[in-house]
Amino acid sequence: MKIYIAQNAGFCFGVKEAINKAKIAASEKGTKEILTYGPLIHNNQVIENLKSIGVFAVDTIEEAKNHTMIIRSHGVPLFIYEEACQNNIEIIDATCPFVRKVQKIAKEYSDKGYTIIIIGNHKHPEVIGIKGWCNNKTYIIENEKDIEEVEKCDKICVVAQTTITFELWEQITERLKEKADTIKTFNTICIATKERQNHCEKIAKKVDAMIVIGGYHSSNTQKLVQISKKYCKQTYHIETASELPITQMKNLKTIGITAGASTPDWIIKEAITKMNDIQHENNDMMSMMEEIEKSLVAPRRGDTVKGEVIHVTDKEIMVNIGYKTDGIIPLGEISNNASVNPHDIVKEGDEIEVYILKTDDGDGNILLSKKRIASTKDWEVLEKISKDNDILEVKVTQIVKGGVIAVYNDIRGFIPASQLSTRFVSNLEEFVGKQMKVQVIDLDPTKRKAVFSHKVIMAEENKEKKSKLWASIEKDTIIEGEVKRITDFGIFVDIGGMDGLVHISDLSWGRVKHPSDVAKIGDKLQVKVIDLNKEKERVSLGLKQCVQEPWSVVDEKHAVGELINGKVVRLVDFGAFVEIEPGIDGLVHISQISDKHIAKASEVLHVGQQVAVKILELDKKTKRISLSIKEAIENENVEEIENEEQPTTIGEILATKE
Repeated sequence: MKIYIAQNAGFCFGVKEAINKAKIAASEKGTKEILTYGPLIHNNQVIENLKSIGVFAVDTIEEAKNHTMIIRSHGVPLFIYEEACQNNIEIIDATCPFVRKVQKIAKEYSDKGYTIIIIGNHKHPEVIGIKGWCNNKTYIIENEKDIEEVEKCDKICVVAQTTITFELWEQITERLKEKADTIKTFNTICIATKERQNHCEKIAKKVDAMIVIGGYHSSNTQKLVQISKKYCKQTYHIETASELPITQMKNLKTIGITAGASTPDWIIKEAITKMNDIQHENNDMMSMMEEIEKSLVAPRRGDTVKGEVIHVTDKEIMVNIGYKTDGIIPLGEISNNASVNPHDIVKEGDEIEVYILKTDDGDGNILLSKKRIASTKDWEVLEKISKDNDILEVKVTQIVKGGVIAVYNDIRGFIPASQLSTRFVSNLEEFVGKQMKVQVIDLDPTKRKAVFSHKVIMAEENKEKKSKLWASIEKDTIIEGEVKRITDFGIFVDIGGMDGLVHISDLSWGRVKHPSDVAKIGDKLQVKVIDLNKEKERVSLGLKQCVQEPWSVVDEKHAVGELINGKVVRLVDFGAFVEIEPGIDGLVHISQISDKHIAKASEVLHVGQQVAVKILELDKKTKRISLSIKEAIENENVEEIENEEQPTTIGEILATKE
């Protein structure tokens, strides 16, 4: 006789964790009783075993008042938690992570106004629990006939009892498409359940008989019996080894064994041992035992495994890692970039590599990290980049004391303020959100420390630019530059690899109060090289030299007798200087300010005042212009009189004279 044992036979992770929590609670209990809300699992042998250590099942909340109550792996309706709190009950939540996932989905979409449809057995505690998380209309469908009771609606959300068959799921979801304009389907069949059913089918197809071990009231065991009977007529459902059909098995060549999620490994081992005794064949029993043990071993902290993404939300990613429960990657373990959206990183069906942080996060879930994997690989890449002195691109994400944080993939590095630029940086805000090229100047992977420099990149680029600049620059050359810094004495303009100074006296032909009145940082200007020193690497630039000196063409633009507007720029004892255009000032002698006697110009004028003047004298050679405010006013009065209409009658003339 050859015995085939199906993979994933026996306890699933959720059931195993529930029993472990019950045993720990029993060993640590004080004055409070340890109770379970309903049978912890559908297996009489396990229930009896729990009773022997002081763990008993109750059917109502009142029975657990003032004691400790374990929520079984099937889960419970949401109101049970509230009632437990009101009855001073300490809760130990052993809800299976797969079931919790279904509950959360049902609640989320119920709150959004969806009609919830649960495919499963309406009497099963898991289904009753899921329904208890819904606030909106809910249907429970066990077969295709039940679909007729579903009313047509705008939008429905479909979930599954974790132990139904995939075949039933496909049949019903296909028919439900005609019941709503919008349908969201979440295949929440437990991965371990699906795998158990698939392996059961595989073995049932090739053996003479199938032995299905598990509680008679266990839903997932009943599904295994259905699958086995479909492919192997000689299928036997037993709870313990004592129920094995020994007589029928004696002449069989091949026998397959599978077990439900509520079946402990010791019952499976008893059955295998008894079957082995029939023919006194070893049949590699030890290796079979090892396989069973392996299927029940949870992953270890620190392991790196591959898995398939099965659900993505704004706050977490759920991954099937091939064990008896899914793993969860919380938002903080997806990426070092706090602004990242999980939906932008992965989608359902993607295969990803993850790092196991904890085998139990307190809710029975395996806690995973994606950024640890990415980070490890990134550190390896960064080490090589640092060793080869290569350039990499980073993004500045935030300001910290003394500099900024810059992210390279999932590595957070530090850029000191002194390494951000070859120039002094006063405002770090301008760098946030920018991509920039850097080099690694300090690296310690063991301490997860990385220090970058953008300054060294700029210095190298400036060196090349400077070399090209000195090879081409000459005195009197006009070039374009960008204003980088403004001081009281002038502005510094980047002309390609280095800064040149435009002194305040070379900014304009006119008077300049402060350089910031002429230009601002970032302005592009045409400037003229008025002096250079290659040894000291200094360049003096001129802005006003790029336009014609106003005195050289003053006689082409202005003439004696011309009336013009100007601005008072300086007051002296003997008069006032008026600027008629940038770079050209004329003197209004005190005698030419007013037709009334004044002791000083400040009696009627002030600096900055706009005035009308008449050009009395203009000497281009000596750069002198004499102006008159008084004559300009007289001229204006004459023009006003000339423009008035002339009287045409004697009466009008006399009236005018009066």
